[in-house]
Amino acid sequence: MNQYLLSSIDKAAEVIGKTWPLYTFVASNPLSGYEKATFLDAVSSAHKQFNANAFPAAHIYRQALEKEDIDLKVLVHLLKENGLSECPEKYLKLLEGHQADEEVNGTHNVDRLMVKWLSAFMDEGLAEWEMPYKSEGFYTAWRLLVIYDSELGATSLKEIPKTSAAALNQLLSELPESDYVEIFSHQMAALPGWTGYIKHRTESNSDWQQEFPINLMDYLAVRLWISKKMNVPILPEGNEAHSDSFLLKLQYIWLKAWEQSWQNQLVISLENGANITQFKGEPALADAQMVFCIDTRSELIRRHVESAGNYETFGYAGFFGIAMDYQSLEDGISRKSCPPIVASAYTVSESAQVDKKGQFLSYEKKNERMGFWDYFLKRMKNMLPSAFGYVEGSGVFYGLSLLARTIIPGSIYRKKQKNLSQMEAICQPDIMNITQKTTDLPNVSLEEKVSIVKSAFDLMGWKEFAPLVLFVGHGSHSANNPFGSSLDCGACAASPGRHNARMLAKLANLLHVRKALAEIHEVFIPENTLFLGAEHNTTTDEIVLFDSEAPETHQMLIEDLKVNLWKAQQSATKNRLGTNGDSLSKAQEKANNWGETRPEWGLAKNAGFIVGRRELTKNTNLDSRCFLHSYDWELDTTGKALESIMQGPMVVTQWINSHYYFSTVDNNAYGGGSKITHNITGKFGVVQGNGGDLKIGLPLQSLYSSDNDMYHQPLRLTVTIQAPINRVADILERNNHLKSLLDNEWIYLLVMDPEQKNKVFKYKNSLKWEVASRTKYSGTQKTFHASTLTELAV
Repeated sequence: MNQYLLSSIDKAAEVIGKTWPLYTFVASNPLSGYEKATFLDAVSSAHKQFNANAFPAAHIYRQALEKEDIDLKVLVHLLKENGLSECPEKYLKLLEGHQADEEVNGTHNVDRLMVKWLSAFMDEGLAEWEMPYKSEGFYTAWRLLVIYDSELGATSLKEIPKTSAAALNQLLSELPESDYVEIFSHQMAALPGWTGYIKHRTESNSDWQQEFPINLMDYLAVRLWISKKMNVPILPEGNEAHSDSFLLKLQYIWLKAWEQSWQNQLVISLENGANITQFKGEPALADAQMVFCIDTRSELIRRHVESAGNYETFGYAGFFGIAMDYQSLEDGISRKSCPPIVASAYTVSESAQVDKKGQFLSYEKKNERMGFWDYFLKRMKNMLPSAFGYVEGSGVFYGLSLLARTIIPGSIYRKKQKNLSQMEAICQPDIMNITQKTTDLPNVSLEEKVSIVKSAFDLMGWKEFAPLVLFVGHGSHSANNPFGSSLDCGACAASPGRHNARMLAKLANLLHVRKALAEIHEVFIPENTLFLGAEHNTTTDEIVLFDSEAPETHQMLIEDLKVNLWKAQQSATKNRLGTNGDSLSKAQEKANNWGETRPEWGLAKNAGFIVGRRELTKNTNLDSRCFLHSYDWELDTTGKALESIMQGPMVVTQWINSHYYFSTVDNNAYGGGSKITHNITGKFGVVQGNGGDLKIGLPLQSLYSSDNDMYHQPLRLTVTIQAPINRVADILERNNHLKSLLDNEWIYLLVMDPEQKNKVFKYKNSLKWEVASRTKYSGTQKTFHASTLTELAV
């Protein structure tokens, strides 16, 4: 096989982001392949490749200016700094007057045929009749069937090479090898959603991929063969999208002005929080402590929980430090439940609690019955002999169901919720190494269990333990929503975090784990401290406790907590939905209304990631715009905890932020399009209308309050860390990937140095910093290396 051919395919594929399936719709940067370039260079290259916008539209800038989200002084300063002395209004009108050129897709017919073949082959159970020869692989199956495709004219099997490699060698034989990367990039960029999903399948080696293999070489061979058959050029014709450099510069200045305006407000809030903390003494031990995911939606509920009683909250990545897959008791399928960048080390499954084996067996039998009825009804609907009779006979019942779901969705939701936690009431999670096949002989060592629990305490900077400690995962509930998994926990690979929370609680309750923590690591957990798993429903703000195994000694404390959590739910939903009426019923209706396009806003408006003590943000309403990770710089003397946070959660939040940013600035190219015309294909993706490319991002309704009015503010992530600046600089020096993200302006970094009276420094580039000053627009700002910044504290 031609090695240069393979390397060219790999090189071309670098700029294609992965498309995640609907059932694990993980947020990721669609331009991750460009992150080694500066943000401005990357979006310029992507514009030429995908003909996609990379900056907010002019009317979005105007909305931000009118709402005073863009500080006019900041904007004027940046314009002058770039040699632009006219008033901002003139430049904004220039942006508004620019009309993008409409480009005709010269490969439309090739795209349409490719989508037809890819949809048929990559189907994951939606189609009742399976494409023949799928197990032979995409290229072979296509080769054996394309001879019957009337759209391509007469074709004999002999004229099609037997392998994709042979086909590419034949099709490219008259072209120089130096053109390969350009050709492959162009052909992949024609359908980035489909090629991104092929890339995801090959890299994840999913069960579907193992049974029905497909790769980018197969895709290219089929596409180039069809192009040749239809006399469509395979080389770009030189009419790719071009950018006006001056307009691009203007757009970038307006974006940076918006981001700096947001950063200035954030610095004010954090400095106020730091000042308040200085005048407060040590707080009394809380009645309960709760660990929430760093998700921006946790910011709201944490404020309301803390107001409801003597409670302390923490922020920690929602997979709770357990790199695991979760095997569902309902269908037996194992799903990833940790960040995609982390390899799963464990599998967590369910077993019966002590004295509940009978209930456990009954639950399993119930699942089997439900599975059979689901299968039976599906067969009745889809089998040719029964389909018409079944539909006619059951139409009345389905009609009544649809009517009820339309008129009383809230009531139906409340009825469903009563039975939702039945499994957790009779089961307990068991952990085993991912290579282990049975739970009969546990092989997860004590050392591993202790490490999981201690890492959680280390990263959060834990000092004292309350009598009750909750690990609160989060999940979402919505009806008729193909993108439902995008509202679940991103740190759990778009799965609910309840199983990770329950597992960590169980490990922390084990007596031999506590004993080892005390003897080896001097982490002393009081005997009366109980750890529980819980789940925050982000659509209704309900927090459910998994307390079926809690001892009698803690029942009173748990009951009091449940009452206060209900109060917190009421106040949080009122705050979030902006209503003074029955906010709980309204939230429940939105969660179960099958016509609701916005059951919740997810992580829309995300713009910041704050790493530090809770006191920095406790007295501030951050409007659910910030990821919050607990961290105590005084306890982390080696800096290892901070380094882990920057290597993991900081990178994941950048993925999420970029996902929302690009989905907003060009919803057609990078987003999910309108929900109104969505069609599910193959159970793994959606297309707009009756075909076309797979949508790779979030739907329009998840980002805009109307077709033209923004809800999400497309800003790049601003990370703020409360720690000595030398510690942060040392970590960046050791981690070139993190430094590259900053130098290339994919994210911003602010450091609040507690050793310098919480002075805030802003990262510039090449490990240089400047003092973050809100009044800097009157003069020149100097930059310094971290080693010299201590002089500035005087």
